[in-house]
Amino acid sequence: MDIDHLDSVVIGGGAIGLAIGRALALGGREVAVLESQDAIGSETSSRNSEVIHAGIYYPTNSLKARLCVRGRKLLYSYCEERGVTACNIGKLIVSTNVAQEGELDTLKRRAEANGVDNLELWSAAKARRDQPDLACTAALYSPSSGVLDSHGFMLALLGDIENAGGFLSLSTKVAGIARHERGYLLTTEEGYALTCGLLVNAAGHAASALTATIEGVRRQSVPRTWLAKGNYFRLAGKAPFTRLIYPVPEPGGLGVHITLDLGGQARFGPDVEWVEDFDYQVDPGRCEGFYAAIRHYWPALPDDSLLPDYAGIRPKLVGPGEPAADFVISDQADHSLPGLVCLYGIESPGLTSALAIAEEVVQRLQG
Repeated sequence: MDIDHLDSVVIGGGAIGLAIGRALALGGREVAVLESQDAIGSETSSRNSEVIHAGIYYPTNSLKARLCVRGRKLLYSYCEERGVTACNIGKLIVSTNVAQEGELDTLKRRAEANGVDNLELWSAAKARRDQPDLACTAALYSPSSGVLDSHGFMLALLGDIENAGGFLSLSTKVAGIARHERGYLLTTEEGYALTCGLLVNAAGHAASALTATIEGVRRQSVPRTWLAKGNYFRLAGKAPFTRLIYPVPEPGGLGVHITLDLGGQARFGPDVEWVEDFDYQVDPGRCEGFYAAIRHYWPALPDDSLLPDYAGIRPKLVGPGEPAADFVISDQADHSLPGLVCLYGIESPGLTSALAIAEEVVQRLQG
């Protein structure tokens, strides 16, 4: 039986996979993006806050820091060029007691080391003049933060892929990967097989399991993936703020923050709920913890005003109680196999970093 051969294949049709597919296609590669679901970006890429991050939180010289700062600049420029809505509304990270104010100083110094040079420390009075309903003892203002239309962004990436001669295959779930004389042999659950010379595993939650199917891969290069569910609640009524409002970070995430969608609707989240499977239902009972967290910076939050909205599941490389991990972009130096790049733990700020991650992957494939 003849097996189709392609120059390049990207597994995963979320924002990261589409950005990588675009970069390869624009570089003259024949590219196919394989997506297991029946729509692009239906998992991590569409179940998040849609925030454009500045690059504040991440350890200096980490991939997250470098790719977020680079990716944010690329993203704003790309959205402007392609007509994708991206609103630069700014963000306030707030301390709600004096003990937390030192964390704002730490965040500012870290951000500056990462190349974010426009942050401002605000007094409580200045923050309240800007956002009258806000309660805090001090705030760190990030003018580079914003929100975007993530689906519009992914559609634009897909359009670029197709215009450059690449294509997307939906409902195509890769079941196994094997070495082949022409590079790699991919088999799908639908019974299809193809070979490719270059392979990028951007399968999100499934990335580790897929790489582990390849004979000869260095097992120590394949990390375990943990699942951290983040629940969101929307506000019934008018949003009290015109900027993103974040508390100081908490273990496992950035805390229950308020974001605004492109229509001005306020939503709160995500929290951190460690799970074993992919249940996206939001438990209404979790809202009690949300009320307590939100009232630290918005004491006037009305009773019974939070409604279950949606949930996302983050692919994490560390479990409960462990310090946050960096992105992992694994190439031949790590796993021993040529022409293969694998991405693990691409959670926040993955959406912001997508175009910079694509640059990084292409460089590693070439190098």
